[in-house]
Amino acid sequence: MVITRETDYALRILRALLDGELHAAGEIAQTELLPQAFAYKILKKLEKAGLLEIRRGTAGGCRLTADLDQTSLYDLMLAMGERSGLSACMEPDYQCSWRSSHGGCGVHCKLLEIQRALDAELRSHSLQEILAGP
Repeated sequence: MVITRETDYALRILRALLDGELHAAGEIAQTELLPQAFAYKILKKLEKAGLLEIRRGTAGGCRLTADLDQTSLYDLMLAMGERSGLSACMEPDYQCSWRSSHGGCGVHCKLLEIQRALDAELRSHSLQEILAGP
């Protein structure tokens, strides 16, 4: 699975904030059918990534701050702490005993080619494009 449940929920949260208005976290969770505790966790990650602001207090809530035309699905996945890796060997710090002992790996080379294409595809779609729908 390339997109985790957390990224899916993040997309739903951003969809709820598209109007630019201030929304309570509980309202977002209810509207988007998200577990409230999980929604709070995701909201904090989205705030840390600079995609939204959270105001606390009685007049608080969440508001979209990012330009979603300039933010890709790849960016959102990184904000959620996930990678689109096809295989563990795509990770930069992965130590492959096969590649070390054989001086390379044809499988790794092909997977790396696919990984680069997948990353490019994820970067080519803005969140605005995805959330605006057809």
